Amino acid sequence: MEPLAIVDDNKVLDVQRSLIDNSKFYMVCLTHAEFKDVNMSNCKITDANLSDLEIEGAQLGGAYIHNIGMPPECHPMYDADAKQRPLRFENCELSGSTITNCNLSGVDISNCNISGLKINGILIEDLLKK
Repeated sequence: MEPLAIVDDNKVLDVQRSLIDNSKFYMVCLTHAEFKDVNMSNCKITDANLSDLEIEGAQLGGAYIHNIGMPPECHPMYDADAKQRPLRFENCELSGSTITNCNLSGVDISNCNISGLKINGILIEDLLKK
């Protein structure tokens, strides 16, 4: 496959029915980009601003989401006054998932199936029955 290099340029790409496996995007602005009916399995996104990202109708089985939030003090984009905007999950299949070492203060869980849900090993259903 012949590589196509776009460096220090301003372009709008219209890529359709194309195989662009193993492509790399470094220091790129992709605001308002749209990906529809794509296979992005095994993709890795690091050091990215994904504010207002919307993922709909996606299969995320095996996804590993970690170190999410505002940039830490050691990061060049750190802003001590910046506040993390809340995330929203709706109609998501999260059964069997693990949430570890996360700040869940102020989280609201409503209209969800919580059978088997544990926090620090304690079944929430049992707590609610008391």
